Amino acid sequence: MQRRTFLTRVLAGGTALALTGCGFRLRGFGESGTVIDELELAGPESELSRQLAERLRRDGTRLHAQAPWILTLGRPALDERRLSVLDAGSQEHEMVLSLPFSVQRRSDGAFVLPEQMLEVSERFTVSDDNLLAQEEIRREAETALHREAIRQLLERLRGLNRA
Repeated sequence: MQRRTFLTRVLAGGTALALTGCGFRLRGFGESGTVIDELELAGPESELSRQLAERLRRDGTRLHAQAPWILTLGRPALDERRLSVLDAGSQEHEMVLSLPFSVQRRSDGAFVLPEQMLEVSERFTVSDDNLLAQEEIRREAETALHREAIRQLLERLRGLNRA
């Protein structure tokens, strides 16, 4: 029995060592902290841009007008559509948040990330019986969309410090 335990541990350790040696790592694991050192945030003022600025500051990014990188956000668009009607007056909806953005290097004006469209979606179910809960469910879906859009945007910005 001790031999089996020993062999299992050796095999697990060897596998972990081999995966580490070939460059494997879990996405998001060990990537906390500053996404980018300095950044200028440009574009129209919105709730999403305020939340993004707050998150960047909290993660240690200095936001100022002379930063080496310029992140330009477009106006976020929120679209909701009904997917299906379920039993007892319930409806399944999908909310989609679209956010155009680009990243430009200040030193030469080159677009490191030319204008792209970031899209995130959230599905939810509402009932005709409870009108007050419908608005709360929609607000929660919008909050989740903002959080996911910011997470994806930060993931795309993560490599700029190395560029």
